Formats: sequence, C-alpha cells, structure tokens
Amino acid sequence: MSLDQVAVAGQGPVHAHHGPAPLSVKIVIAGPFGVGKTTMVGSISEIPPLTTEVILTSASIGVDDASSIPGKTTTTVAMDFGRITLEEHLILYLFGTPGQQRFWFMWDEVARGAIGAVVLVDARRLADSFGPLDYFEARHLPYVVVANTFSGQPVHDVADVREALVLAADVPLIRADVREREDVAAILTVLVEHALDRRRLPTRRPSS
Repeated sequence: MSLDQVAVAGQGPVHAHHGPAPLSVKIVIAGPFGVGKTTMVGSISEIPPLTTEVILTSASIGVDDASSIPGKTTTTVAMDFGRITLEEHLILYLFGTPGQQRFWFMWDEVARGAIGAVVLVDARRLADSFGPLDYFEARHLPYVVVANTFSGQPVHDVADVREALVLAADVPLIRADVREREDVAAILTVLVEHALDRRRLPTRRPSS
C-alpha cells in the first residue's frame, strides 16, 4: 500500500512526503442502532475515544426499538471519535455515526472528507442495514460491510449475508468480532485498500 496513494484518495493531488510528517485520513463507521459502532471505535483507538452515548430512557420507547438487542442501555446521539496509527506515518481518524434514523441528518457532516466507510450489520436484523448501505451507494463513497458477531448468537455464512443484502460482487464483506483489536485492524486495512482500488478504476464517460 502506498502512503502517497492514500493521501491522494483522501485529499486529492498532494506532493509526496519524504519526511516524518504523518498522513491522515478519515474513516466513517456506520450502521443501524446497536450494531457495535461505539465498541469498534473503542477497541482500536490509541487515544481514549470520544463518545456521545446517553442512557436509553422511557422517552425513547416507540422510537428506538431495542427489543432485538438484549442488554442495550445506551445510544449514541452525535458521533464517536477515535484515532489509530495503522502503518508508520499513516493515521486513521475514525468517526462513528449515530445509528437511529432520527439522527441521520448528521451523517452528511460526519462523512464529509472521508475516504471510505465501514458499514456494520447484525445478521439478526439485516433489514435495518439497507438504509446505511443505500446512503453510501448514493454518494459513491467506497465502503466495506462487516457482519459483526455477537456472543451466543449463531454465525451466518457470509455468502448468505451477501445475498440477503444484495451486495455487489466488488463490495468487500467480512465477518468479524469488533471487540477484538486484531479484527478491527484487519477491517480498516481492507477498507483503505478497497478505497485505493476504487480510485484506480477508470472513469466512465457518459454515453452520447
């Protein structure tokens, strides 16, 4: 992976860096409510992650459906933020989006300037993932899909998940446990490489 290529993918044409100055890129961590975005940022961040989680209260009844997420007691209302040095002189800034649809108006601001996104999905409720997937498809932002694993839940075959989500063949789909730092590091590496591959594709000219 070329660090100069990463800079180009995130920031447009830049001069090559030959000194110690790090390159920084922005990554979005997205997905529906309760899928593990805050956990993912916290498990990999090399700094104490910034979170905006609040306790679910009776005011959220009928608005935030937590019936399929036993034990879920908090929710992100703005964003999560973390940082990880993925390679020497390559720093990723991670921005986790709020999952509830009523907070999706913030996504445009969170995603601004990102080179790509990680979309977390829960195989128990895949229908909740179509909104986030459509969001990044519509904006032509490279993304990878991660089927997050949960303790005590059956593990679904990734081919079945791909078919259920109607994912294009060129969209990376990974099964991972975002509580594990090694899994998250692998996810971020795949996303950066996927973003670079998308930049290398020739631009299609509109048909006359």
